[in-house]
Amino acid sequence: MSLSKRFHLLLKVVPIVVMLLVAKVVINRLNLEFITVDGLVPSLVAGAIFLIGFLLSHVMAHYKEAERMPGEMRAALEAIHDDMASLKTALSEIVTTLETGLGVEGHHHELARTEAQVDGLTLRFGDVEALGMPEPYVVRLRNSQDTLRKTLFRISYVQTMESVPSMRLLVQTLVVACLILILFIRTEGSWESFMIVAFVSYLFVYALSLIQLLEEPFRTGEGTVDDVSLYLLRDFATKMEGR
Repeated sequence: MSLSKRFHLLLKVVPIVVMLLVAKVVINRLNLEFITVDGLVPSLVAGAIFLIGFLLSHVMAHYKEAERMPGEMRAALEAIHDDMASLKTALSEIVTTLETGLGVEGHHHELARTEAQVDGLTLRFGDVEALGMPEPYVVRLRNSQDTLRKTLFRISYVQTMESVPSMRLLVQTLVVACLILILFIRTEGSWESFMIVAFVSYLFVYALSLIQLLEEPFRTGEGTVDDVSLYLLRDFATKMEGR
């Protein structure tokens, strides 16, 4: 795993924190600080941190669910292949179009082509049923197809819809308010106070960036380690090509 992928989010956040720190130093040197520390300021910061944690826990629940989806799709594809090995090319193409749709080219949510390919399996199942395939096998094939559809619809929803928009807006406005307070709050002008400003700014900016990243768990091709991996599906496609 390359360092650029591991520190992908950090490298995006650090420049913003540096700009905030420079702004704080300039404001301090120009004596533009006018906010006095009182009991309300720590309460506002603590409230913002609490709401960030609440929103992050909600987003993480969706992210953990997304981590199970490639495995469910792999199991459904394997089940279809076990009963109809002649579909290996079609199944491999489903994986290919899914990866393309979830990549940069598909803006991480274009799954219409993949859904159409899954729908196209219905005709193939109907053909083998007409040729006399036992009903239990046909039922198993259709159940696996339903699993693929359900998983694709869930992926499309997660990738397209914003999680709790009003809560996210509340958190964003509180974070902006806290950062403004930190910039204009009266400090001694020591390096220790500037380090505290940098730490708090880093906490808020990184948390917001992380929430934004996790809201779209499938980010194929963006060079980050925080996206849900599709290696199980790629492994299936490779397996089909080898047969």
